[in-house]
Amino acid sequence: MPFDAALYAAAGYLLGSILFAQCFGQLFHKKDMLENSPDKNPGTYNAFRYGGFLCGWLTLCCDLLKGFLPVHLFLRAFPSAYSSDSLAFVMAAPVLGHIAPVFFRFRGGKGVAVTFGCLLGLLPFRLPLMILAGAFLFFSLVVKISPNYYRTLFTYLCSAVLMWLAVPLFPVKLGFLLICGAVACRLLRSREQKEKCRVEVAWKH
Repeated sequence: MPFDAALYAAAGYLLGSILFAQCFGQLFHKKDMLENSPDKNPGTYNAFRYGGFLCGWLTLCCDLLKGFLPVHLFLRAFPSAYSSDSLAFVMAAPVLGHIAPVFFRFRGGKGVAVTFGCLLGLLPFRLPLMILAGAFLFFSLVVKISPNYYRTLFTYLCSAVLMWLAVPLFPVKLGFLLICGAVACRLLRSREQKEKCRVEVAWKH
């Protein structure tokens, strides 16, 4: 990996390691708001549920930004990087930082909002973002998979397959495969109690 790309990847990992749900929870509530959550996940959903609207909104914005900024700035500085494999590592770094944050003893979140931020950083190339968003909507509204643990896992795995088939840029494919692998490992190694997977189709309701 070129030195410049390594710097962006390292910066992305460190930025990803800032768990804003924890930070804003401490700021607004002066305690660990996640101690009452079943999965202890320092992500956007728990920030909204246990921290309130303002805490959740700020967490969402900051988690999106920490994925968006490294990718966006890297592509602004090196427009030809769309064809460089280095882009894959810059894409994956913020998500890996969120999942295994150096500032929080490598115990982080699932990386969903950060993933969307990374794909937003690819704009105006929007196909990867559309694939991931479409998969989440499909498994939420058409073929409903619950609980969220399984929905997220199915969404990432199906998105990885679709991106491999449909996205023409190999570095973007590779980057999302790295992200998918990190998220899948985080989900499979989670200690949260996993309910039975339920699959329903919308038209049977």
